[in-house]
Amino acid sequence: MDIPSKYNPKETEEKWYKFWEENGFFHAEVNSEKKPYTIVIPPPNITGILHMGHALNNTIQDIYIRFKRMQGYETLWMPGTDHAGIATQNVVEKKLRAEGKDKESMGREKFLDEVWKWKEDYGSTIITQLKNLGCSCDWPRTRFTMDDGLSEAVREVFVKLYEKGLIYRGNYIINWCPRCKTALSDEEAQHRDVDGVLYYIKYPIVTKDEGRRTKDDKDHVVVATTRPETMLGDVAVCVNPRDKRYKHLKESSVILPVLNRELKVIFDSKVDPKFGTGVLKVTPAHDPVDFELGVTHGLEPVNIMNDDATINEAGDRFKGMDRFEAREAIIDELKERDLFVKSEPHRHAVGHCYRCHTMVEPRLSKQWFVKMKPLSKPALQAVKKGRIKFYPKRWTKVYINWMENIRDWCISRQIWWGHRIPVYYCKACIQKSQIPNPKSQINSKSQIPKEEGTVVSKVKPEKCPACGSTELEQDNDVLDTWFSSWLWPFSTMGWPEKTKELDYFYPTDVLVTAQEIIFFWVARMIMAGMEFMNDIPFRDVYIHGTVRDDTGTKMSKSLGNIIDPIDVINQFGSDALRFSIISITAQGQDVFLSPQKFEIGRNFANKLWNASRFVLMNLKEDMVKRDLCQTASDPALSLADRWILSRFYQMLDIFSKNLASYRINDAANKIYEFIWHEFCDWYLEMAKLTIEEAHTQITIYKVLEKSLRVLHPIMPFITEDIWQRLPKEHGDKSIMASSWPHAQKAFISKKIDADMQLVIQIIQAIRNLRATWRIEYNKDVDVFIKAGKKGVVSSIEKCSTYVKKLARVSNISISDTVKKPSHAALAVIEDIEIFIPLEGVIDLEKEKKRLSDKLDGLLSELKAAEAKLKNKNFVSKAPEEVVKKARERKESISTEVVSLRKNLKLL
Repeated sequence: MDIPSKYNPKETEEKWYKFWEENGFFHAEVNSEKKPYTIVIPPPNITGILHMGHALNNTIQDIYIRFKRMQGYETLWMPGTDHAGIATQNVVEKKLRAEGKDKESMGREKFLDEVWKWKEDYGSTIITQLKNLGCSCDWPRTRFTMDDGLSEAVREVFVKLYEKGLIYRGNYIINWCPRCKTALSDEEAQHRDVDGVLYYIKYPIVTKDEGRRTKDDKDHVVVATTRPETMLGDVAVCVNPRDKRYKHLKESSVILPVLNRELKVIFDSKVDPKFGTGVLKVTPAHDPVDFELGVTHGLEPVNIMNDDATINEAGDRFKGMDRFEAREAIIDELKERDLFVKSEPHRHAVGHCYRCHTMVEPRLSKQWFVKMKPLSKPALQAVKKGRIKFYPKRWTKVYINWMENIRDWCISRQIWWGHRIPVYYCKACIQKSQIPNPKSQINSKSQIPKEEGTVVSKVKPEKCPACGSTELEQDNDVLDTWFSSWLWPFSTMGWPEKTKELDYFYPTDVLVTAQEIIFFWVARMIMAGMEFMNDIPFRDVYIHGTVRDDTGTKMSKSLGNIIDPIDVINQFGSDALRFSIISITAQGQDVFLSPQKFEIGRNFANKLWNASRFVLMNLKEDMVKRDLCQTASDPALSLADRWILSRFYQMLDIFSKNLASYRINDAANKIYEFIWHEFCDWYLEMAKLTIEEAHTQITIYKVLEKSLRVLHPIMPFITEDIWQRLPKEHGDKSIMASSWPHAQKAFISKKIDADMQLVIQIIQAIRNLRATWRIEYNKDVDVFIKAGKKGVVSSIEKCSTYVKKLARVSNISISDTVKKPSHAALAVIEDIEIFIPLEGVIDLEKEKKRLSDKLDGLLSELKAAEAKLKNKNFVSKAPEEVVKKARERKESISTEVVSLRKNLKLL
């Protein structure tokens, strides 16, 4: 049968992907005759291009979709992309700046037109790249988080939660990104340790009752802070009431340095007496702890920053300065006024924007929030009761801990690209409403105020339901990107409509994702599923590790250590990338990549191709369509046939169990071990002896064809190409439409495995002796085998043909009374001794001299190695790795010396 001598991934992959798409093999329909199996893709951002994290994540999903499709399930892999609010707006703004434009001068509508145009031009790039990877998604179903259906779902959810009192608006401390100029949720403000400075500053005391002051009391208190610029917004200082150092501050106040504003002294147990000096500056508009103190003590906040983190008019002469510039100016002025005490290094965790990595600013701001505690309870129970399982299991504890300590979710964003908040404000009602007390700008979340003139509706009302006015303006903010993503498992299937797809494919089966978005996305999807579908969104959550370079550093563009998956596909092929990254990624562990690692998959593909080429060139189609024997003990089969069938069905069982328990790398390595080392290295070599016989023809065909089916989910392209070249038993048009091989335990035999393992060990032992004694490859040798057990003698005799052909043996003598010939090389396998007489096979005198010379050289090297290791300077001063290698080399030389002496004695 015609098959090229070399495998060409590029030609193969383009051809077969087109074939699969044209024939609709990826498509799923509601089918009452089949069980459904569903995965929803974690929607990549429309700004994204394929990176190795995507490659790992989507390869895992594709493996399960192809596996379950072959097992007879109606498999739906729902594809789609995310509008990625902040990220996409940033990209488009950057493009416009390069063209000399800005969004403010364009206005909202024209800017959004530009974003939609950009989305049409570039938003599908990653979809094309996923196809290059081999992903078998149901592409005609592709969804977008801002398409009409999903937008309807978002509005429906907002209104429902608002009506239940679970969405509210209020002034609270939120995370603010000065670069993106928007609020961020707690999960979006990722904390990382930074080297900061703790500044110690004097606040002069104003004491109303001088008689209370003792001679030991100072005329100032010292406050320690990492953000001196925020002192411009101080409204009090606070100490712990149990801190005896500051009991004299009762009935006192202090002067705010620089601005000379009088501040009250308050007492609260929230202050940690051990941090800094035990005196806390209270800035309710710029710190979450201070905000709570402000609520408790009725303090009016002072917001000192603009949305770009420059100082506003409240900062007096520091107005217009950047926050860090103001910090330096304030410290300089404090030093001039002798109010600066000292500064010291202080390492602490600071929030950073998850998109642009700018240091976020805690800021008092009026935002929309979701009450999460009521939503979290059923989602927590779903995991605790085992309805949803995490793989690896350790993530269950992480999820539970976060859910038990969940905080309200800030969902409003001050950008233009996204789902605009479905809230409308009536100007007339707002003007009529009473002007609130300034202190009401701080609210306790347990007492959320009602806002006059606020209308929440899925569509813009024609008039205000309260006063009839038609002057209604929609809220300018958009919703957090994750507010649409948390609905993904059911909104993609048509919710809030009751669709047949939703009824059939929901809940989904597994979510494959990374650890970074457990809180962003996984937990919220579970909450949304329980709230709106009254059911879990998925049964299993597989959390894979992070892709790192071979030094363990996380891959990133800025570090220049990324490996582009498309480059790997162009060089080695998609199958090579898929197999390589899967085979080296243990469950839940990080994967360490280098370009060389992809040679694993490339070499495996070439090995499979060459083996298949040999089989195809020797198959006789009229023979292979006969039925295979029913058991491993059938006499029509050779020992090699029975062995490879036994090994195949054992591999099949373990492979399937590994996939079921999400041990995907173990499954990949199991099929690799079987195809490379058992089928190619041993069975094909043995099959060459009887390749013309029917039993070999049938066995070699069946094992290759079934192995291709098992390997297909991991390496879909090469398996399809080879499978299409094989004779067909059934009418399947594609390997992906064929059935998963059935386990046939009747073929599994531990006795046959043991017999063949012994044969392999004997062949390997003879080959090793030939290599050790430099016996020419084309020279056959005589072999004597002494076996202690008669049953073993019989087993070896039955397999002597394999030993002769594969180890180049002319005569073989096997018994339990064999005596060692003179000048014979020896190998031992448990209680079996194998002898090869060397006289007449090699030049004994020449070999003695070679071994003696080599021994002399090794003894000299050993002496030098021992001297080096006795040198205390070397052992104590050389790098640990160097000393370790020296010790290992000494042990290696010692072992080789023992072996050489043994061989010389034998001669």
